[in-house]
Amino acid sequence: MGIFTSFDINSSGLTAQRYRMDIISQNLANANTTRTQDGSVYRRKVVVFEEKNGQTPFSRVLNTATDKYSGTGVKVSSIQEDTWNDMVQVYDPSHPDADENGYVMYPNVNVITEMTNLIDASRAYEANATAFTASKSMAMKGLEMANG
Repeated sequence: MGIFTSFDINSSGLTAQRYRMDIISQNLANANTTRTQDGSVYRRKVVVFEEKNGQTPFSRVLNTATDKYSGTGVKVSSIQEDTWNDMVQVYDPSHPDADENGYVMYPNVNVITEMTNLIDASRAYEANATAFTASKSMAMKGLEMANG
């Protein structure tokens, strides 16, 4: 693995975590959105990561002779809507989106969960930035040794 490969891996991690923070921010901004453009209640979104240029165990064994390093970072494979958590039903008959019984459906966004995920994404971003800085320092030290 070359030094530039580590730059690629760290930069892909930085990009993926920044995108994750953007989606978390979108969830927080829409925590009380009862009506989207299509008329439905906002659903929490979740970022799914995938290994970039990853191989299955079978292809890894098959390509052992030519494959020196598998996986070169991370990529966002999809943005999924959270269908495993229920929407929040609140009694508020004065709300314009209340049903005939006076209940309003609010998004399945839990602010505490989102803030925890935001801290996690922030820490992962910091870790990638630190690793990038360490790789850069090693590259600079190598250049100093070559010139010196």
